[in-house]
Amino acid sequence: MLTRLSPLDHLATRLRTAGFPLAQDWRTVDVWFRKWASQTALRDELRALLRAPNPENAAAILRSSRETTTHFAWCLRDDPDDPFSFWLHEYKPQEDWREGYADSVHNHRYHFCTTILRGNYLHERYSTTRDGDSGLITSAQLRRRTLCRTGACSIMLADEFHRIPEAAEGTMTFLVKSHPVSISSLSYDPATGIGHRHVPVEVRLGDLADRL
Repeated sequence: MLTRLSPLDHLATRLRTAGFPLAQDWRTVDVWFRKWASQTALRDELRALLRAPNPENAAAILRSSRETTTHFAWCLRDDPDDPFSFWLHEYKPQEDWREGYADSVHNHRYHFCTTILRGNYLHERYSTTRDGDSGLITSAQLRRRTLCRTGACSIMLADEFHRIPEAAEGTMTFLVKSHPVSISSLSYDPATGIGHRHVPVEVRLGDLADRL
């Protein structure tokens, strides 16, 4: 008897058998993702996963998930052997947001595709100007502002900059991310004109002893 794959397993299998390095052609991943997201009962699948996780899966989710200044990032699947990971982002009520990454102009170390499961958010895309010596952002120009609603899908490549200044109460999104394609990311605060570089701790570990 054939066993029907769950929607998450179906997407994971598609990505594992792509036949090319995913990060090198993420736009093809986006085509697959949009078709997949439009055909699956993803919210039902995620509810079932989260209501009755086995102890091993629950421990893995808790171990890899984290809180940010604007949302909770729940890691649903991140196998070191896979060139992708699955995430659920749960946005906090707007009054609980603190100034930070998601509501600044920023990019990411990885490519990702996302779909809104519940709620909506305001999504802004930017072009940026950078300092020739430091590489930090010195100015940002708004290119497009879109109110993204439930069911909307989008793609962000690692060299693209965006901002989410507002999200409706209860907004939740599902993301598939590539492995990191750069060692750092950048952000820029339009209010202060200050740019930052973000280097994750795992990248810094290699020369930690030399800094001690």
